[in-house]
Amino acid sequence: MMNYLITLKYDGSGFHGWQRQENAITVQECVEAAAEKLFGEKISVTGCSRTDTGVHANCFKCNFRTEKIFSLEKIVTGMNFYLPVSVAVTDAESVREDFNARFDCKKKEYIYKIYNGKVRDPFSINKAYFHKYPLDAELMNTEAKDFIGTYDFSAFCAAGATTKTNVRTVFDAGVERQGDFVIFRVEGDGFLYNMVRIMAGTLIYIAEGKIEKGTVPQIIASMDRLKAGKTAAPEGLYLNKVYY
Repeated sequence: MMNYLITLKYDGSGFHGWQRQENAITVQECVEAAAEKLFGEKISVTGCSRTDTGVHANCFKCNFRTEKIFSLEKIVTGMNFYLPVSVAVTDAESVREDFNARFDCKKKEYIYKIYNGKVRDPFSINKAYFHKYPLDAELMNTEAKDFIGTYDFSAFCAAGATTKTNVRTVFDAGVERQGDFVIFRVEGDGFLYNMVRIMAGTLIYIAEGKIEKGTVPQIIASMDRLKAGKTAAPEGLYLNKVYY
């Protein structure tokens, strides 16, 4: 039995997230359909994460098992032949039979892109969150550092989550300006439902003066979702790196 790990990048604008659903088009559904056409058998794909509707990935890892042995080059070219243009396989590798893309993941990095120009950018539609009022990226960077550490992040978790614990470790976090873009980057061992988008929304609220600067530690300690900022729009979020 072969176990293949593939790396994807995708534009999530036209998908209802990664996870397969009954009445919606998802990335997992498209990847499984492409794999089944290539390998000529039923394929079940395990993803490293569950991205939501409209969320993108610069690097998404998933694995699947098959009795057939294909060259890694053929897997990349063959999968891309059958995939829609908004999804691409960038790499493939053979991994041990018990490898699981989700449970063997050690940490992930997400970025949240804000287009902070005075006028909307047509080329950033569905690819970044448009915020026309000036944002102080240096202030946001300072505030983002308070996310680093091991905490109960219940204040940054949307309702409806079913995790056993809301304790997560954030290894690094920061904000930088790249021209008209403000980029929030965060790396952790795992993330709660909408956690990164709520973090981004909280930093935006701090920059706007709607939340007092220096209060991120108190918000975390409160474990109260109402203390944190808005849930930022999905189109700005990208799964950026996955580590094993």
